[in-house]
Amino acid sequence: MTESTITAKGQTTVPADIRLAIGGAPGTRLMWHVLSDGRLFVRVKNKTAADVKGILKSPKDKRLSIEEMRP
Repeated sequence: MTESTITAKGQTTVPADIRLAIGGAPGTRLMWHVLSDGRLFVRVKNKTAADVKGILKSPKDKRLSIEEMRP
């Protein structure tokens, strides 16, 4: 287990072994979640909407308007 310290400015350094494990580089975004039992969960935010645009194709390239998608 590794640890880091929170500075007076509220900053912390992600330890080198953690950065290596997550492929962290300058600019890597982290999402912080406090769970109901007090535990902290941190995940790498490595995908944006732009990254996944076009990943799924509609059947036979049929496109629907938003109105057609609504029930």
